[in-house]
Order: sequence, then structure tokens, then C-alpha cells
Amino acid sequence: MDLNPFRLCSGLKVIGYFVILIVLAIVVLSYYAVVVLIWAPRLLDGGFTSFLYFTIIIIFHILLVMLMWSYIKVVIQDPGSVPENWKLVSEQNIEEGNSVALSDYASIENPTPTLSTEQIERRQSQSRGYCSKCQNGKPPRCHHCSVCQRCVLKMDHHCIWVVNCVGARNYKFFLLFVVYTFLITTLDTLVLLPSFIKFFRQTKNQSLLPGNIAVIFLVFVLNLAFSLSLLCFVIMHASLLSSNTTSVEVYEKKKSVQWKYDMGWKRNFEQVFGANKALWFFPLFSKRDMENIPALHGMEFPTRSDAVE
Repeated sequence: MDLNPFRLCSGLKVIGYFVILIVLAIVVLSYYAVVVLIWAPRLLDGGFTSFLYFTIIIIFHILLVMLMWSYIKVVIQDPGSVPENWKLVSEQNIEEGNSVALSDYASIENPTPTLSTEQIERRQSQSRGYCSKCQNGKPPRCHHCSVCQRCVLKMDHHCIWVVNCVGARNYKFFLLFVVYTFLITTLDTLVLLPSFIKFFRQTKNQSLLPGNIAVIFLVFVLNLAFSLSLLCFVIMHASLLSSNTTSVEVYEKKKSVQWKYDMGWKRNFEQVFGANKALWFFPLFSKRDMENIPALHGMEFPTRSDAVE
């Protein structure tokens, strides 16, 4: 696994580490309110009620483990960077509807004799396959991140919540983190809702301590807010995933009659989650998928032969 060496590259990332502490604090508070204050005491009721709450606690812990696992993976996983000294030899295959292969890129060590080095650099800087900031070649769907100060393969966006860019090699982990966070915040909201309603109906006859009541109130509001906002986020990324588009490419896609990277929802999904169905819900990739699906590496992507721009 390639670790991300750019986690400390800017002041914005310092804020990001503070955000990580906020995320952990919310997780701890939610666990205390939902498990310790609400569910655990009802396990002693006996009968079907105890079994129901025991089942919910198991589901909660499974979601929590998957959430934290996905979160750690998207934080530490390098989203993908361009190898040094890679230069775009020809832009023809990018403009045409053919697949973009790694052979289209090579290190230019001996410039064409008929052109000076200055002329070559000027042409490269004007090329779609060259980054003037990194002074390096730029593969298809690669974009420069001003926060990480480098080009990121199939960059989606820089996320302050994970202190990292979201790109080709950690996009699956990011999506799983978002989905599991949405599920667990929705579950917390539903479980805390009765206590929240009871808070207003029986303000004078509360069995809980004032501090615990404040925790339940705060956790309910936070989980409700995250659940609603993440619902929109899940819908947005589901749409992007189904069309094989990144957040950065949305504007570029609007200018195309037929998006050349849209290979159908199934192949689009496999380019992010892999073809191994057993690992779709886990922040992992099988060795076979890594070998057979080049898009997971972020350097080459299949394109439609009928694409029109």
C-alpha cells in the first residue's frame, strides 16, 4: 500500500487534522449516547425486546467498524500520483475515441533535433497532457491539486474531512466511508428520536441526569444534520459513479455529446469497486482486480468508440 506523503504539505491540512479530532469526538459521543445510555440498559428487559436491541447493537458495531476502517483507508491511502519525468508524447489518442494506453506516455530524454528545448517546453505547457506547475506529463483525467501541490490521478476533489485528495486509488474507500457514515447516522437518529421527543414532553420528569440529556440532545441534532447532508452527497456520487464521472469532470462532461468514459453502469462501477463482488462492501481490492482492471491504478481508462465531443 502506498502511503500519502503529502499529508503535511499545507496549512489547510492542519485544519484537516483538527477536523479528524472532531469526527472522532462525534463518534465517541454518539457511541456513548446510543449504546451506553439508550440500548445497553434495555438489554436487561428480557424477552423479544432484549433480543431486538442486542441485534441493533450488533448492527451498530458492524457499521462502526466498517466506517472507521474505510475512514482510515481513505486518510492514509495515496490517491495516485504521476511518475516523475513522464511526458505526453502524443495527444492524438486522447482526442480520439480509443482507449488511452500507458504506451502513449514516455519519458522524453532526447528532444527532437529540429526543435529547441524552449520550443518543446512551450508546446508541452500548452498541452492538455502536461502540467506547467508540476513540470511533468499529465495522464487522462488527472488534475492538479492546489492543496497537495501535485497532480492527482483521476482526481475527484480534495476533502478536508479526510485530510487527503480523493482520487483513483482511494475513491472506493471514500464512497464506502460516506455510505457507512450515512447509514450509522440514520440509525442513530431513528434510535434517539423517541428520547428526543420524550425530552420535550416530559421536561419535569426526566430519569436521566441533565448531562446525559444534553448529550442525547446534541448527538441527535448532529446525527440528523449529518444524515440529511450525506443523503444528498450519496445521491450525487451515485450519479457520478453510474456515469463514470468525477466532480472535477462534471463541467467537462457537459461540453460532450457523449461522455467518452461512460462504459455502462456495470463497467463504470467495476472501475471503482472492482469485479470481485465479495469485496464490494470492504475497503479492499483483490489482487486479480488490481491486475485486470487498469482503471484502478488511475493511469489508463477504456473509452467509448462512439464518443462525440
